[in-house]
Amino acid sequence: MDMITERPQNPTHERIASISRQIWADKYRLKLSDGTPVDVTIEDSWRRIAIALAAVEAQPELWEARFYAALEDFKFLPAGRIIAGAGTGRRVTLFNCFVMGDIEDDLGSIFAHLREAALTMQQGGGIGYDFSTLRPKGAVVKGVSADASGPLSFMDVWDSMCRTIMSAGARRGAMMATMRCDHPDIEAFIAAKREPGRLRNFNLSVLVTDAFMAAVEADADWDLVFGGTTYRTLRASTLWDSVMRATYDYAEPGVLFIDRINKRNNLYYCETIHSTNPCAEQPLPPYGACLLGSINLATLVRDAFTPAARLDEDALADLVAVAVRMMDNTIDVSGFPLEAQHKEAMAKRRVGLGLTGLADALMMAGLRYGSEPAAEAAERWAAQVNRAAYIASAQLAAEKSPFPLFDREPYLAGETVRKLDADVRALIAEHGIRNALLTSIAPTGTISLLADNVSSGVEPVFAHSFMRKVTEPDGSKREELVEDYAVRLYRAKFGQDAELPEYFVTAQTLTPLEHIRMQAALQRHVDSAISKTVNVPEDIPFETFREVYREAYRQGCKGCTTYRPNAITGSILSVTPEPATAAEAVAAAVAILVEPNHSPIPRPAKLVGSTYKLRWLDNEHAMYITINDIEEAGRQRPFEVFISSANMEHFSWVVALTRMISAVFRRGGEVAFVAEELKSIFDPRGGQWSGGRYVPSLIAAIGGIIEQHMIETGFLSAGDTPEHHHHVADMAVPAGALGMLCPQCGQPGVTKEGACLNCHQCGWSKCG
Repeated sequence: MDMITERPQNPTHERIASISRQIWADKYRLKLSDGTPVDVTIEDSWRRIAIALAAVEAQPELWEARFYAALEDFKFLPAGRIIAGAGTGRRVTLFNCFVMGDIEDDLGSIFAHLREAALTMQQGGGIGYDFSTLRPKGAVVKGVSADASGPLSFMDVWDSMCRTIMSAGARRGAMMATMRCDHPDIEAFIAAKREPGRLRNFNLSVLVTDAFMAAVEADADWDLVFGGTTYRTLRASTLWDSVMRATYDYAEPGVLFIDRINKRNNLYYCETIHSTNPCAEQPLPPYGACLLGSINLATLVRDAFTPAARLDEDALADLVAVAVRMMDNTIDVSGFPLEAQHKEAMAKRRVGLGLTGLADALMMAGLRYGSEPAAEAAERWAAQVNRAAYIASAQLAAEKSPFPLFDREPYLAGETVRKLDADVRALIAEHGIRNALLTSIAPTGTISLLADNVSSGVEPVFAHSFMRKVTEPDGSKREELVEDYAVRLYRAKFGQDAELPEYFVTAQTLTPLEHIRMQAALQRHVDSAISKTVNVPEDIPFETFREVYREAYRQGCKGCTTYRPNAITGSILSVTPEPATAAEAVAAAVAILVEPNHSPIPRPAKLVGSTYKLRWLDNEHAMYITINDIEEAGRQRPFEVFISSANMEHFSWVVALTRMISAVFRRGGEVAFVAEELKSIFDPRGGQWSGGRYVPSLIAAIGGIIEQHMIETGFLSAGDTPEHHHHVADMAVPAGALGMLCPQCGQPGVTKEGACLNCHQCGWSKCG
């Protein structure tokens, strides 16, 4: 019987961790509309994918078997869109992300592009846009006697649209917004996410040119220009510092070295890039699409944890060749939201083959992530993947024809192609090449969890192990140990109590420059880009932090994204002991909220207060917020809060909220932070517009009323109201144990990988 239809005796489905089975069941398992499973095991999903991607071959049965063998045991991991969508017959795209067309600077074009964005996200694609083409705020709009509202106002429209469009698989759409460093509104772009609730569905990146970096180094002037008109001139170093300070405070915007991206683009002769996909590993032209997949290096290490440990280079080359063919076939079988995207993909046939499990593979080979030997090994492995991919694509071109826009002389003259080995260049010269670009490294948080919890992409391991709470069918809960793939293999070999060697490092133990060293080493052999987060400690001095970005530029990276835990964004890299008991947990929470030197003040018999009416979304009944004050040192101070409504839906948390707020108020002191904290809370289902501003949640609206009351009574002045900062990680809130709380499962375990958030507990993810 053909291996593609035979049931294995010891299926992977039964051997992998339960969290991997859950990820598969929740995100990738094919089911009928009534929930009846079509894929009984993970092997069935591999079979479905293999059959779908082999359908365009002249000998489909031959390639079904080879494709299945590549997928088996998670050796090759197609991106989640392919795993979930291939062979299902559903109207979804198998491409992860798109960069949309250039927005012409007129209202008709702007809203035509908004429609295209909605259609693309409806089918599950993330999008990138360059808003540098829109005239700055205040510029004259000829013919209508009006001033332009500026690109950020239209980004707000995109953000609102994104909140209402659910991507395929019930994921919110992800978006990237870029702006050139010489656009007159660049300072407002940099500071945009300081405003509560604004641009929550965007990642932001500044397009930094070589000329700008030279001006920063020389401390020279820098012109902000649009349409040939210079609007302002400022010091380049001042603008650079504003980018660095924003990123230091709340992790955005990122930086893209756009001249380097275009100079090293194989298609420099027929396209210009202005933006990237939401996670920035795929710089793309207008209507460009990114198709992703990853080689799981952890499955290719032989004689792990011994002096003879090595990567199986022959197996790697064979696996890459099959993976390139699978991804090339995916272009032909995928649907596209827009015809312009289809034409662009077919004309250039670019793919993004990357790596995952790098950190695990390094540990299995006895190498410490971030060290020079580890960087050398990673660079060597990336070079082998790159070489094998170009050879495979040239051989495909001989068999099936090169990509339509292939132009031999300029293609071979490109900076990246010139660095290939002579024999590979000769093969391309003879046959052409099937895929214009071939390699890219994406974040792989969810599919890495699926693949028996291997390390994600090229990131270091976040935690060697953690306890995960699992809800049983009867509603009871149990805890299970989740271990990193390499850690589990090591303990299986040397015993569960074996002490891990010093090269088993985690993200918390690395220096920023060790992160950059790894990214730069890999980038030298990746023709697109890399999605990676440089994690820095909370107490890193600002001057040292600034140097991380300069070092990324000096070492040849195409961009840089950092994450610094802080009071604004929260810490996603905090691994601290959990309280031993529920009582200790409550005591710890109260200790954070209340100054220890304040005792509750007895309630007077009579208090003066105000009642405010609040309506929220589709709730039939209004809420009434009553705030009573006490006079203290000649001024009114809030003393207690009551919230009432005929709607009983929120009764329990409303009571809990009022009691907690009142408990804090009664202890006195500087209690203005209560409103600040409430206003920063979001609802993952979306908020609402009120008074010309976006309010991210019902609780945030209550916080706004409390702040308004404090101002009206003179407890606060309008100028003293705290400024809020939001970033991409607002989809999760700080937790003390393993990072951040997941909005889906409510457990700690959300980490930032590349520009995406991934929950290690349930597999929830968000990019953008």
